[in-house]
Amino acid sequence: MTDVTYVQKACAYITRSTGELLVFEGPGHDGLQIPKGTLETDESPKEALFREVLEESGLGTLNATQHLSTDVWTRRRSPPKRYVRHFFHSTVHEPRDRWTHRVTDGGDEHGSEFELYWVRPSTSRTFALDLDDYVQLLPTAEPPGDLATASD
Repeated sequence: MTDVTYVQKACAYITRSTGELLVFEGPGHDGLQIPKGTLETDESPKEALFREVLEESGLGTLNATQHLSTDVWTRRRSPPKRYVRHFFHSTVHEPRDRWTHRVTDGGDEHGSEFELYWVRPSTSRTFALDLDDYVQLLPTAEPPGDLATASD
């Protein structure tokens, strides 16, 4: 019997006040991605989340971070490799609609450029690595504009 490898991952659903979700199309994967990455030794999922978001997007300040779900996702059947994915939701004040961020952490993605932008969470586009599994748990933003009032 082959031993199963488990890899701990932190995954970030980051939204802004319009309710849009931060995504990028990363190298080597078909479909949208969200900031995410592997936990380092003695690092909690939440600590990894903040580190990975900074490394992959350049965003250093997240607000109202909350844990949404943890699951075990099969990355590869042979040899067996599974990701223990910790999904979080954070909000951010970010006026840019698009930007490019170059990874400078010295790790495997060092030098990679990510083109980041915002999409509606209900996007019908495919997310890489099933990273959209918990998008339905994100709060729905109110549409922009004035609140409707009842008339007499």
